[in-house]
Amino acid sequence: MKARRWRRGALLGLVLTVALVAAGCGDDGADSGSTGTTAGAAPAVDEALAAKVPDAIKSDGKVLIGTDASYAPNEFLDADGKTVVGWDVDLFNAVAAKLGLQTEWQSATFDAIIPGVQSGKYEMGISSFTINDERKQQVNMTSYFSAGTQWGTKTGNPTGVQPDDACGKKVAVQTNTVQDTEDLPKRDEACTAAGKPAITVDRYQRQDQATAAVVSGKDDAMLADSPVLAYAVKQTNGQLELLGDIYDAAPYGYVIEKDQTEFAQAVADAVQALITDGTYKTILDKWGVGAGAIDNPAVNP
Repeated sequence: MKARRWRRGALLGLVLTVALVAAGCGDDGADSGSTGTTAGAAPAVDEALAAKVPDAIKSDGKVLIGTDASYAPNEFLDADGKTVVGWDVDLFNAVAAKLGLQTEWQSATFDAIIPGVQSGKYEMGISSFTINDERKQQVNMTSYFSAGTQWGTKTGNPTGVQPDDACGKKVAVQTNTVQDTEDLPKRDEACTAAGKPAITVDRYQRQDQATAAVVSGKDDAMLADSPVLAYAVKQTNGQLELLGDIYDAAPYGYVIEKDQTEFAQAVADAVQALITDGTYKTILDKWGVGAGAIDNPAVNP
């Protein structure tokens, strides 16, 4: 199964259709160069784990992270349009602190992050990547959370969308997510096999663009990672509602270069340390995503 992702948008108390514009800040989907460096000083440094950080990363004391900052509440741009925030950010900032590192977050398009890690442009990729076999062939992936897919639609479901029978409907999705590459194609094939109209799939570079398309009525429904849908519903002040149950839960993974297996294991051990001392739960609960907590972080599970 391919990896899914759950993420973004600076929505702080605004109606989503307005907040999504602010979150975009003119971003056309290319690397925006938006960065944020955090000290992450709260958890004490674990010297044994810090010793496993590659010299190339340790040399300047920080790790450069590629992230698609449009996937609230996981990772998204704050009200200043520059600072990357979210529970994914808070959690890895704490992980980095355990490793004696600061973090620098750089906004990127989702499908450019893994190639960026492979090329050395980024030292890690953190953007709600679901762990799958295809990605594990390209990079190391350290698990830290579990999420599933869920559907959403306008409140009242005016076009009568059903996840198991979306034939003939217009469905919004973020490009290159598992929902785009695996979920919807299978549903569309079932429509064709049953002699029903095809699903019209509208693909967007950013999840907040997909959400805005449903809010505006351009699309009938959308599907994405469950924390993202729940957050979008909460932030739209009654304009959206969840549709159906969460399904196909799978772990998220931190993306690390293929030859840095020792570092990947150190990251897993740092996550485990945060689970043990309660920091992990505190961060997830702060953002209302505690249902996705795991207790056994691992490399390439």
